[in-house]
Amino acid sequence: MTERTVVLAAGCFWCLDSIARRLIGVSHVRSVYTGGSGPAHYRAVCSGTTGHAEGVEITFDPEQLPAEVLYEIFFSTHDPTTLNRQGYDVGTQYRSAMFYQSQAEKTEFQRAIDAAQQHFTGQIVTTLEPLGPVYEAEPEHQDFHSRQPGVGYCQFIIDPKIAKLRAGWSQWLREEVAA
Repeated sequence: MTERTVVLAAGCFWCLDSIARRLIGVSHVRSVYTGGSGPAHYRAVCSGTTGHAEGVEITFDPEQLPAEVLYEIFFSTHDPTTLNRQGYDVGTQYRSAMFYQSQAEKTEFQRAIDAAQQHFTGQIVTTLEPLGPVYEAEPEHQDFHSRQPGVGYCQFIIDPKIAKLRAGWSQWLREEVAA
Protein backbone atom coordinates (compact mmCIF):
# COMPACT_ATOMS: atom_id res chain seq x y z
CA MET A 1 0.00 0.00 0.00
CA THR A 2 1.41 3.35 -1.05
CA GLU A 3 -0.46 6.14 0.68
CA ARG A 4 -0.66 9.70 -0.55
CA THR A 5 -1.30 12.88 1.35
CA VAL A 6 -3.03 15.88 -0.20
CA VAL A 7 -4.05 19.22 1.28
CA LEU A 8 -7.31 20.70 0.03
CA ALA A 9 -9.39 23.70 1.11
CA ALA A 10 -13.15 23.94 0.58
CA GLY A 11 -14.36 26.65 2.92
CA CYS A 12 -14.65 25.86 6.62
CA PHE A 13 -12.42 22.89 7.38
CA TRP A 14 -15.11 21.26 9.53
CA CYS A 15 -17.03 20.31 6.36
CA LEU A 16 -14.24 18.68 4.36
CA ASP A 17 -12.84 17.07 7.52
CA SER A 18 -16.19 15.38 8.11
CA ILE A 19 -16.52 14.25 4.50
CA ALA A 20 -12.99 12.85 4.25
CA ARG A 21 -13.37 10.82 7.45
CA ARG A 22 -16.27 8.93 5.85
CA LEU A 23 -14.37 7.76 2.75
CA ILE A 24 -12.91 4.31 2.24
CA GLY A 25 -9.15 4.24 1.93
CA VAL A 26 -8.65 7.35 4.07
CA SER A 27 -6.32 6.61 6.98
CA HIS A 28 -5.75 10.08 8.43
CA VAL A 29 -7.53 13.44 8.35
CA ARG A 30 -6.25 16.62 9.95
CA SER A 31 -7.70 20.13 9.89
CA VAL A 32 -4.89 22.58 9.13
CA TYR A 33 -3.98 26.13 8.19
CA THR A 34 -1.81 26.61 5.11
CA GLY A 35 -1.16 28.98 2.24
CA GLY A 36 -0.27 31.99 4.36
CA SER A 37 2.66 33.60 6.08
CA GLY A 38 3.89 33.05 9.59
CA PRO A 39 2.62 30.67 12.23
CA ALA A 40 -1.13 30.27 12.26
CA HIS A 41 -3.82 29.96 14.90
CA TYR A 42 -7.59 30.29 14.65
CA ARG A 43 -8.02 33.92 15.70
CA ALA A 44 -5.22 35.15 13.43
CA VAL A 45 -6.50 33.16 10.44
CA CYS A 46 -10.08 34.38 11.03
CA SER A 47 -8.82 37.97 10.99
CA GLY A 48 -7.96 37.48 7.32
CA THR A 49 -4.51 39.01 7.77
CA THR A 50 -2.32 35.89 7.58
CA GLY A 51 -3.34 34.67 4.12
CA HIS A 52 -3.89 31.13 5.39
CA ALA A 53 -6.74 28.92 4.23
CA GLU A 54 -8.64 26.54 6.44
CA GLY A 55 -7.54 23.28 4.84
CA VAL A 56 -7.70 19.56 5.38
CA GLU A 57 -4.75 17.21 5.09
CA ILE A 58 -6.02 13.85 3.82
CA THR A 59 -3.91 10.68 3.78
CA PHE A 60 -5.41 7.95 1.62
CA ASP A 61 -4.67 4.75 -0.29
CA PRO A 62 -5.22 5.44 -4.01
CA GLU A 63 -5.80 1.73 -4.63
CA GLN A 64 -8.92 1.94 -2.45
CA LEU A 65 -9.90 5.53 -3.23
CA PRO A 66 -8.56 6.76 -6.57
CA ALA A 67 -7.30 10.34 -6.40
CA GLU A 68 -9.66 11.31 -9.23
CA VAL A 69 -12.63 10.16 -7.14
CA LEU A 70 -11.39 12.10 -4.11
CA TYR A 71 -11.15 15.23 -6.26
CA GLU A 72 -14.63 14.69 -7.74
CA ILE A 73 -16.02 14.39 -4.21
CA PHE A 74 -14.08 17.52 -3.20
CA PHE A 75 -15.64 19.53 -6.04
CA SER A 76 -19.14 18.13 -5.59
CA THR A 77 -19.39 18.86 -1.86
CA HIS A 78 -18.53 22.56 -1.96
CA ASP A 79 -19.05 25.43 -4.41
CA PRO A 80 -15.74 25.96 -6.21
CA THR A 81 -17.24 28.82 -8.25
CA THR A 82 -17.44 31.31 -5.38
CA LEU A 83 -14.32 33.33 -4.64
CA ASN A 84 -13.27 33.38 -0.98
CA ARG A 85 -16.68 32.23 0.19
CA GLN A 86 -18.68 29.15 1.10
CA GLY A 87 -22.22 30.04 2.13
CA TYR A 88 -22.07 32.43 5.06
CA ASP A 89 -18.33 31.89 5.57
CA VAL A 90 -16.59 34.79 3.82
CA GLY A 91 -12.89 35.63 3.57
CA THR A 92 -9.70 34.38 1.97
CA GLN A 93 -9.42 31.74 4.69
CA TYR A 94 -12.51 30.08 3.13
CA ARG A 95 -11.16 29.91 -0.41
CA SER A 96 -11.35 26.81 -2.55
CA ALA A 97 -7.76 25.65 -3.08
CA MET A 98 -5.59 22.67 -3.89
CA PHE A 99 -2.05 22.78 -2.47
CA TYR A 100 0.45 20.94 -4.65
CA GLN A 101 3.73 19.34 -3.57
CA SER A 102 5.23 18.85 -7.03
CA GLN A 103 4.78 19.94 -10.63
CA ALA A 104 3.20 16.55 -11.38
CA GLU A 105 0.64 17.06 -8.62
CA LYS A 106 -0.09 20.58 -9.87
CA THR A 107 -0.79 19.12 -13.31
CA GLU A 108 -2.99 16.41 -11.75
CA PHE A 109 -4.95 19.04 -9.82
CA GLN A 110 -5.41 21.16 -12.96
CA ARG A 111 -6.81 18.12 -14.78
CA ALA A 112 -9.23 17.62 -11.88
CA ILE A 113 -10.38 21.24 -12.15
CA ASP A 114 -10.81 20.91 -15.91
CA ALA A 115 -12.86 17.72 -15.47
CA ALA A 116 -15.03 19.28 -12.76
CA GLN A 117 -15.72 22.42 -14.81
CA GLN A 118 -18.20 20.55 -17.02
CA HIS A 119 -20.51 20.15 -14.00
CA PHE A 120 -20.68 23.87 -13.19
CA THR A 121 -22.20 26.78 -15.09
CA GLY A 122 -19.97 29.29 -13.30
CA GLN A 123 -16.21 29.35 -13.70
CA ILE A 124 -14.32 27.30 -11.09
CA VAL A 125 -12.09 29.64 -9.06
CA THR A 126 -10.25 26.97 -7.07
CA THR A 127 -6.66 28.10 -6.75
CA LEU A 128 -3.59 25.93 -7.26
CA GLU A 129 -1.01 26.92 -4.67
CA PRO A 130 2.36 25.46 -3.71
CA LEU A 131 2.17 23.69 -0.38
CA GLY A 132 4.16 25.62 2.17
CA PRO A 133 4.18 25.23 5.93
CA VAL A 134 1.15 23.42 7.33
CA TYR A 135 -0.05 24.23 10.84
CA GLU A 136 -2.35 21.84 12.65
CA ALA A 137 -5.58 23.49 13.74
CA GLU A 138 -6.44 23.52 17.41
CA PRO A 139 -7.81 20.29 18.96
CA GLU A 140 -11.36 21.66 19.13
CA HIS A 141 -11.40 21.89 15.31
CA GLN A 142 -10.37 18.28 14.70
CA ASP A 143 -13.27 15.91 13.82
CA PHE A 144 -15.64 18.69 14.87
CA HIS A 145 -18.82 17.23 13.39
CA SER A 146 -18.48 13.89 15.19
CA ARG A 147 -17.87 15.61 18.50
CA GLN A 148 -20.50 18.36 18.11
CA PRO A 149 -23.31 17.00 15.88
CA GLY A 150 -25.98 19.09 17.61
CA VAL A 151 -24.31 22.43 16.86
CA GLY A 152 -26.32 24.52 14.39
CA TYR A 153 -23.46 24.76 11.89
CA CYS A 154 -23.24 20.98 11.77
CA GLN A 155 -26.99 20.54 11.33
CA PHE A 156 -27.51 23.24 8.71
CA ILE A 157 -24.22 23.28 6.79
CA ILE A 158 -22.38 19.98 7.24
CA ASP A 159 -25.31 17.53 7.44
CA PRO A 160 -26.65 18.49 3.97
CA LYS A 161 -23.17 17.96 2.52
CA ILE A 162 -23.02 14.52 4.13
CA ALA A 163 -26.47 13.72 2.71
CA LYS A 164 -25.21 14.74 -0.74
CA LEU A 165 -22.15 12.54 -0.23
CA ARG A 166 -24.32 9.55 0.71
CA ALA A 167 -26.65 10.12 -2.25
CA GLY A 168 -23.97 10.45 -4.90
CA TRP A 169 -20.93 8.63 -3.59
CA SER A 170 -22.20 5.77 -1.38
CA GLN A 171 -19.89 3.22 -3.04
CA TRP A 172 -16.91 5.19 -1.69
CA LEU A 173 -18.14 5.39 1.91
CA ARG A 174 -16.97 3.28 4.81
CA GLU A 175 -19.55 0.61 5.63
CA GLU A 176 -20.37 2.06 9.04
CA VAL A 177 -21.40 5.39 7.47
CA ALA A 178 -22.87 4.25 4.15
CA ALA A 179 -26.29 3.50 5.63
